[in-house]
Amino acid sequence: MLSMTGYGKGEYAEGGLELTCEIKTVNNRYLDVSIKAPRIFAAYEDVIRTTIRKKLTRGHADLFISFKDKRERPTALTVDIPLASSYVAAAKALKEAFPDLPDDVTLSSVLRYPEVLKQEDAISLDEEMTKALDKALNIALDNLNEMRAVEGEKLKADMLSRVATIEGLVGEISARAPMIAQEYREKLTARVQEYLAEAKIDENRILTEVAVFTDKSNIDEELTRLRSHIEQFRSIATEGIVGRKLDFLVQEFNREANTTCSKSNDVTITRAGLALKNEIEKIREQVQNLE
Repeated sequence: MLSMTGYGKGEYAEGGLELTCEIKTVNNRYLDVSIKAPRIFAAYEDVIRTTIRKKLTRGHADLFISFKDKRERPTALTVDIPLASSYVAAAKALKEAFPDLPDDVTLSSVLRYPEVLKQEDAISLDEEMTKALDKALNIALDNLNEMRAVEGEKLKADMLSRVATIEGLVGEISARAPMIAQEYREKLTARVQEYLAEAKIDENRILTEVAVFTDKSNIDEELTRLRSHIEQFRSIATEGIVGRKLDFLVQEFNREANTTCSKSNDVTITRAGLALKNEIEKIREQVQNLE
């Protein structure tokens, strides 16, 4: 069981190349990945997303990539031809305006004009850098999942304790339910006797009314399904990726609890049913944190 919330960091430092990947995740219904990295990695984003999808299925993930390239690399010199042409054209215009001035414009002098000759480091996404990125990213994802697994175990323990509480409440309701029909019969008989005084009571009529009441308030099916849901919850909790399964199961829990409360004609069952719904809601909130 994994929480959707966590943080992981991966680092690579070899041969003058230093690269760091940091990833943090929060709750989200689907997997949503945001990548913040230098432009050099723009063409590699699809590969990065594919790597993340192999280890995450839900949640919003923010990935941060930074690097320092201290390797000895060849430098590249580039000439801005349009800019140089503008300088030369300006020099020719000045020569025409001032023909008596000596003309000292040469190729060497043009190269010394501002911004004509540019020197850039030949930084590119080479094989070594992609290897460093893959390694750092996978370390970050592994650390992230390790943290999410620890958090997931805490969520699991909390939810299972609440499931145990739900099981106890279902037991209380099950024990109370069979008594309701008998109590209703006694109350109905007493009320009829009060109104009819010494008149003879039609026992068959009483039994018919009790049967109708019992049928309307019968919650055996709901209690059976709740017990089944409890078993399923405990079984699913042993799996790894359980968020969607438990989300659906909690909805079924809630449906049975609502039906139990609506069919109840007893204060004790209603009180237990409301406590049941409260525990189910707390589990639902925790399930939203699970992958």
